Amino acid sequence: MGSQPIVTYRDLDAWQAAMDLTLCVYQLVQLLPTSERFELNSQIRRAAVSIPANVSEGHCCGRDGRNLNHLAIALGSLGELETELEIARRLGFITPHQYREAERFFVRTGQLLNGLSRSVRRRRLERLGTRLSLIALLLLPGAFLVFRDRLLALF
Repeated sequence: MGSQPIVTYRDLDAWQAAMDLTLCVYQLVQLLPTSERFELNSQIRRAAVSIPANVSEGHCCGRDGRNLNHLAIALGSLGELETELEIARRLGFITPHQYREAERFFVRTGQLLNGLSRSVRRRRLERLGTRLSLIALLLLPGAFLVFRDRLLALF
């Protein structure tokens, strides 16, 4: 979302892309034969829904570690979904053109999920560095002189 603040998971580009992917997939599964209604169709829909659901759940958890876990699950579901649609393509249930259209959504969603994961990891490391600096200040004599500039920047 650029410079706009992230208030809820709905503000995340990754969640929005995952929702667009899910809508695309729901249109594709309508093309599958009725014999696949409780098999491949169901698996595809569950994998698609899992992606935005895990992005939102991770964001709402609030803790970076849990958020990263949910983002990893979303990426796993994306891989599962790509494989299931590839199976549908190879079985002739969807055309190569229809698969390529969905693939555009896969790529974009994957890029955004990976970017969001990097951002959360970076934020987590920055917090850890700040905590370690404060601990060093308390435990080491003269540490204030070493970390003075960094600590003053926090205030």
